[in-house]
Amino acid sequence: MNLLLKSEILNLTRAAANWRSKSKIKITGSKSETNRLLLLQALFPNISLENTSNSDDSEVMQKALASNSQIPTPNSLLIDIHHAGTAMRFLTAYFAVNEGREVVLTGSTRMKERTIKVLVEALQQLGANISYENQEGYPPIRINGQKITKNQVSIPANVSSQYISALLLVAPKLENGLELTL
Repeated sequence: MNLLLKSEILNLTRAAANWRSKSKIKITGSKSETNRLLLLQALFPNISLENTSNSDDSEVMQKALASNSQIPTPNSLLIDIHHAGTAMRFLTAYFAVNEGREVVLTGSTRMKERTIKVLVEALQQLGANISYENQEGYPPIRINGQKITKNQVSIPANVSSQYISALLLVAPKLENGLELTL
């Protein structure tokens, strides 16, 4: 993520926290920017986006985020993100802070071989209710969304920046903010 986008996300997050502000951002259309901003838009509906990516990963992300506004059914409990690693990471954090919503995030065979343990442990440190359906450290994962009141978490600095982004993107929804130590 470039410095301009970091500044834009910070400004959008501040505006979203104000609830009365309307924020609009036109992005480059990259998948990376789109997925981050789609998550912010889901958390803060007063953000509007222009020029979003139409990549498979971004479409999977949009569909999963849209499922949160539907009345939960046994079928909506399962969210398949296919091969979208960014979506797996960001949605793990997103659904962890969505009170009263239970989901199982799963993906392709390859996705089930990609660890998510560092992010799950970080969210659990904050009080999130996440469990593994099969093998510890790997999807599929069951998330019972709840109010997160703890605010301190530590993760290794050498992990995927997407873990860090996932935590920072949901930080405005945490009751006591977030103190992240790398």
